[in-house]
Amino acid sequence: MTDVLFPPLSKEEPGAEGVLSTWFVRDGDTVGADQLVAEVQVDKVAAEVPAPVGGVVHLLCAEEATIRQGAPIARID
Repeated sequence: MTDVLFPPLSKEEPGAEGVLSTWFVRDGDTVGADQLVAEVQVDKVAAEVPAPVGGVVHLLCAEEATIRQGAPIARID
């Protein structure tokens, strides 16, 4: 099992919170390594989040959820 983490987008505040703005996959989908799974935002900086490995994705939070940078947003089996 591999965690998909909310990337650190704010270098000034590495533990700051951001928003998971969009999921590109659904819970239970099969993804490939490097496939885009989500878009996240901290302040005015947005980033797309790729899957670190291939497998079945399990979402750990909803769209528009506020999440701390570095926290897991999904798991891949």
